[in-house]
Order: sequence, then structure tokens, then C-alpha cells
Amino acid sequence: MRAIETGLPGLLLLEPKIFRDERGFFLESYNRKGFADLGITAEFVQDNHACSTQAGVLRGLHFQTPPMAQAKLVWVTRGSVLDVAVDLRVGSPTFGRHYAVELNAENFLRLFIPKGFAHAYATLTPDCEFQYKVDAPYSPQHDAGIRWDDPDLNIPWPQFATGAGPVLSGKDKVLPFFKEFQSPFVFEAPAAG
Repeated sequence: MRAIETGLPGLLLLEPKIFRDERGFFLESYNRKGFADLGITAEFVQDNHACSTQAGVLRGLHFQTPPMAQAKLVWVTRGSVLDVAVDLRVGSPTFGRHYAVELNAENFLRLFIPKGFAHAYATLTPDCEFQYKVDAPYSPQHDAGIRWDDPDLNIPWPQFATGAGPVLSGKDKVLPFFKEFQSPFVFEAPAAG
């Protein structure tokens, strides 16, 4: 597994080593020691699998607040999404900035999202399957989010086929704006090493 810096401290794009032959392919989705060697020490406790049947579904921007904040490892096993993470850590040199990348079943890329980031994705194709690991279980009382179309975040979402914007859950339609958000996350600079 190769780690690619994203420009946002702690947020890493991961490229697995893929072994291909006439039968197909093999790759390691997760290897605890390999991830630790990259500086990822999150202990994942839950795996999740989501399916979106149509292009233009947008889920997010979601996060959980402390003490149930989650680090995530995300990837796509079918279809394609635009995946976005936003730095919510007060004191971070990239506070309020986002990183966007296409994750799909062809490029096999993964994104490691540390605690203190909001996360969202928009499906670019129908029948997308999105999988992710988290290091804290889902906690409804700590569930939070920010509007996907917040003008202060200026995220470059794709043109949605519906013409009226993305397909959203009722919850995601009423999330607060970034300027209304009081971040419970504090940036901790990496230890000098």
C-alpha cells in the first residue's frame, strides 16, 4: 500500500498493490501492520456497506462529535463516486478546506479520513457500492453534519443528472451551514520524528 499526501494533514489517499493476471486481480484491502507502517493506527471496530441505485445520490457531509468521533477508511467496490473530506479541526492550517477525489471500482483507491473531518460522497454512476471501516461505532446522539452545498466550503460537486441537484436524504437537506458550526475538534500537530 502506498500513501499519497493530500495537502490536508493526516488525510491520506491510499493506493493498494494490485496483482492482476488472466483470472482477474488480488489485493489486500486492509493490513494492520501495513497501515501502522504508514502511520495509520486507528483500530477499526465496524465495517459498513452502502448501495446507491442511481447516479446523483449525495450522502453527507457527515461526522460524529467527540467522544464518539470516527476515523474512516473508505473505498468503492462498484461504480464511481466523488469523495470529499473537509477539515473541521480548529487550529489546523487547513481548517475549512476540502479534498476531493474520484474513488471507483477501477482505480481501487482508498481514502483514510482521520477524526475531525466531515465526509461526503456523490455517486457518479448508478448502482454504486461504497464500503468503509470506522474506529468508533455509530452513535445517534453524536451524529452531525454540514450542508453539502455550503458556499463557504465551495466544493466542486459534479453536475447532477436530475437538473435539480443531488438526491438527498431528509436529514441531509436540513443540515446547518459551516458558518453556524462550532467545531468540537482541535488540531494536534504530528509529533516531530
